[in-house]
Amino acid sequence: MIRVLFNKKGGVGKSSLTVNLAAISATQGYRTLLIDLDTQCNSTAYLNVTDMPKESSIADLFEQTITFHLHRRPATDFCHPTQVKGLDIIAGSERLTELESELDSRHKIYKLREALDSLKGTYQHIFIDTAPALNFYSMSALIAAQRCLIPIDCDDFARQGLYSLQRKIAEIKEDHNEGLQIEGIIANQYMTNANLPKQIVNELIAEGFPVLSEYIGQSVKMRESHQAKKPLILLAPKHKLTQSLVSIFNLLDKSE
Repeated sequence: MIRVLFNKKGGVGKSSLTVNLAAISATQGYRTLLIDLDTQCNSTAYLNVTDMPKESSIADLFEQTITFHLHRRPATDFCHPTQVKGLDIIAGSERLTELESELDSRHKIYKLREALDSLKGTYQHIFIDTAPALNFYSMSALIAAQRCLIPIDCDDFARQGLYSLQRKIAEIKEDHNEGLQIEGIIANQYMTNANLPKQIVNELIAEGFPVLSEYIGQSVKMRESHQAKKPLILLAPKHKLTQSLVSIFNLLDKSE
């Protein structure tokens, strides 16, 4: 299963959720790959991926589609192990920014899908982290994915953004990827004692949005996880926040 976490709104926890769900997938015995498509490379930094071979990032995978190669390297060459057993990564790169216009002008929007199709026999779960923008790379991810997860931070801006995002995903589904589905809305940084998050989530459910039944609360433990550069399933497996993330993963796993 190929899942992309996407929202045009920043600060909703895409990278944190991507890394933690991928790490949980791996610890539950699934061969898992994480792809960091954000030029900020937060997922790569979170997993403390530093000692990488040269020319092995996501930018290098894309770049070989616009330069001549007698023998192009297979997608598996760009997948490298992380600190989590069973979890590999195609690391992020700031060079994605300088490649974007050329990739777009040369119509390489389907190249990520081709690469991931070649990896389906190697990985059971693939998670894609994206930038908070509908750019060439997030479009590539939505075209390549089977499921889309949309994290929101439970404010009114997030709700308004969902409407336009839903329309865009429907357009991509119609024009490029008929199998794409919005698998779930993840209520992140949820404050149980505040009225507004409850109101917004209830309104989204009433409007038919597929809000997942497990909400991710606010906790300093997530920041501690970032600082330690360890996913929560390794840092604090019994913590309430970790268990909420495990519950989210189990909901997704049952839906396959």
